[in-house]
Amino acid sequence: MVLKLSTVLSIQDAQFDAVVYKGNIDENIAQIAEIGYDGVELAVRDPRLLDVGALERSLHKHNLAVPALGTGQAYGEENLSFTAVDSDVRARAIARIKSHIKLAKRFDALVILGLIRGVTPPGVGKVQAMRWLVHALRECSEYAAKEGVRLALEPINRYETDLINMIEEGLLLLEQVGSRYLGLLPDTFHMNIEEPSIERSIRRAGAAIFHFHVADSNRRYPGAGHLDFDGILRILKEELNYQGWISAETLPYPDPRTAAEQGFARLRAVLAADPSFHSG
Repeated sequence: MVLKLSTVLSIQDAQFDAVVYKGNIDENIAQIAEIGYDGVELAVRDPRLLDVGALERSLHKHNLAVPALGTGQAYGEENLSFTAVDSDVRARAIARIKSHIKLAKRFDALVILGLIRGVTPPGVGKVQAMRWLVHALRECSEYAAKEGVRLALEPINRYETDLINMIEEGLLLLEQVGSRYLGLLPDTFHMNIEEPSIERSIRRAGAAIFHFHVADSNRRYPGAGHLDFDGILRILKEELNYQGWISAETLPYPDPRTAAEQGFARLRAVLAADPSFHSG
């Protein structure tokens, strides 16, 4: 089995800090390839603002794949969300994700649904917020199915949203939506906050795992905190036969290159320590 490694590059300006690289697209793509990553996860606020041709040429030049597109910046920079009180904002959030789906199809990538879900708005009950969320996920999943693109919902910790913090909540939501094109994206940083056991939660998610984010307990690169990545990756491979990507979404601490190199070195060491592991 091949486990492939990627890291995150934000290709548009954003306030969100937990990405290793921002801006300087060609230069950063070259550096990511030089370090040894197999791919680059792209954080994209608005696909309409991209020079897709130039991006494709840079990726091809450096032989990097795109496993996933992040969408959270549409929430962070523009306040678009599936659970906004304003129905026009909700509709624009759905339309934005559909544009991500079209771009993802071009790259043979999946689309990440993180903070675009929003939060329960003031004056609105959580039941209503969840109705809006389920409606949006069904519409996006139907569109994704037509395009042959998968969506990955990321459970996020309670300090960032009150909607879907844990793997179990994510699994229940998948049942409500009822689409085989919608799965989960576990993130070790968020799991360390919310899950009683990261290992048990990964096992519980099982085949619903479409993509996997790694960051250490302090949201720095793997190896900078106390999480057991040997055990985590072993569960993914040996117990779940996970076939997807391992993508580092971390703070650029102490600087982007060091974070990317140290994270890659730690993950690669885990893979190399077990002969049944292979990175592309």
